[in-house]
Amino acid sequence: MKGFTNCNIYVEGKGIIKTSLEIKDGKIHKIGDFNGGNNLPDNLYVIPGFVDQHVHGGNHSDAMYPTQEDILNISKTIASEGVTSFLATTMTQSEENIINALENLKTYIKSKYKEGAEVIGVHLEGPFISKKYKGAQPEEFIVPCDVETYKRYEEASGEKIKIVTLAYEENGEELTKYLVKKNVVVSLGHTDATAKDVFEAVSNGATCATHCYNAMKGLHHREAGTVGASMLSSDVYCELISDLIHVCPEAIQILFKLKGMDKIILITDGMEAKHLSDGDYKLGGQTVHVIGKEARLDSGNLAGSTLYMNEAVRNIKNVLNLTMEEAINLATINPSKNINVFDQKGSIKVGKDADFVIVDKDFNVFETIRGGNTIYKK
Repeated sequence: MKGFTNCNIYVEGKGIIKTSLEIKDGKIHKIGDFNGGNNLPDNLYVIPGFVDQHVHGGNHSDAMYPTQEDILNISKTIASEGVTSFLATTMTQSEENIINALENLKTYIKSKYKEGAEVIGVHLEGPFISKKYKGAQPEEFIVPCDVETYKRYEEASGEKIKIVTLAYEENGEELTKYLVKKNVVVSLGHTDATAKDVFEAVSNGATCATHCYNAMKGLHHREAGTVGASMLSSDVYCELISDLIHVCPEAIQILFKLKGMDKIILITDGMEAKHLSDGDYKLGGQTVHVIGKEARLDSGNLAGSTLYMNEAVRNIKNVLNLTMEEAINLATINPSKNINVFDQKGSIKVGKDADFVIVDKDFNVFETIRGGNTIYKK
């Protein structure tokens, strides 16, 4: 693709404007006067490709399945949601299984596949979490935070881990400090951390809360918990699963009032049942029952989601009565800044990667473009 001519384009710093855009060598080369590009109907918009920093899988595949075919399948599947970049998210399993998954992801990233959304790194969710708030993570593999164990994961991944979800209260201080030195995002999740724990973690460099509200110590009037402290900490980004199942509209509105536009990150937390019909599927060896968009274990615990990223953006726009641009930012600019790729991803600006999604006003996806090449077309 050469670019777009006289289309509705969401340009960084200018909002959605009628303009043209030239692509050269997979990058945004020029914004403005350009006549050699595609024309689009007035009801369609060119916006930045979505960045999902927390997705496990989809369409029968999971990031824990150590084959190139599974990662490619996830990449192609979520491109249909407008996702152009993502962090392949692992989960609590045996060290052997986690290392196998990380080595597979290292190989996949090095192979530079052109199809599907780009795997720009790994989100290590567990095993350094709390048994009390394990959610859908298998308890038998949960371990306290440990730097030496993490170093083995770091090596297996080829140093591609960009986020680690951990329970700070489980011996987390040393690991947090190590991760911050390595420019890895520390995200507090699956945790029984008190407000005091959270403030200490933040002082040591933690900057994110994993799927806020879910699988963490809640807000109480005598103990603000992980939820309350994450809301109060101005440096903390809060991930949000806006499927309206994990978090109700009123709780989303409370989060928005306290965190504002710049510190909420939309994620899908999608698992292998995403893009499939109702039925029984697997997550970390556990059976997950999917009925009407809800994915639950036998225990009744929610087990990831079947949410599409474009649905997440649509839902947040409606719940919070946001402008189109504001809703888009929560799935583009904010995650890109959080994982330190905003110099290349997350907005439409000269010099950045030519990653776009073409949508209508309701965020229905018509085409997804990565590096100037179409990776999905309706």
